[in-house]
Amino acid sequence: MADIARKASAHWEGDLRSGTGTVGTESGTLKDAQYSFKTRFENGVGTNPEELLAAAHAGCFTMQLSALLANHGHTIESLDTEATCEMVRDGAGFKVSTMRLTVRGKVTGSDQADFEEHVRDAADKCPLSNVMKGNVEIVHEAILE
Repeated sequence: MADIARKASAHWEGDLRSGTGTVGTESGTLKDAQYSFKTRFENGVGTNPEELLAAAHAGCFTMQLSALLANHGHTIESLDTEATCEMVRDGAGFKVSTMRLTVRGKVTGSDQADFEEHVRDAADKCPLSNVMKGNVEIVHEAILE
């Protein structure tokens, strides 16, 4: 049995190109968020699975980094992570090829080399990074401010 289980749901009506759907989370934080072909493959209003994956990865990675820095006695003023989920054509469809993480930190007691080491460690230990390992290239950039 799982120690933690989180739920999300999706509803879709219609075909791929003209259909629309909504996604939501059990917590209600995300409720009836619109998604469609246009939001995924063009620039329509709404969200898409890759944007949600990037948000989840940025959140998970940043929490992992925070824990590692604190465990090593650093004081964290702020950590800001931007995740970019990239897709490429794969045969008749697409695949997520790369997740780019850029993290900016204001951390007392750390220098650039130490911060980069913690970012690499967080990338190795982050649960969502581990889900993608071997299937998605994960690139990270660490900027200590």
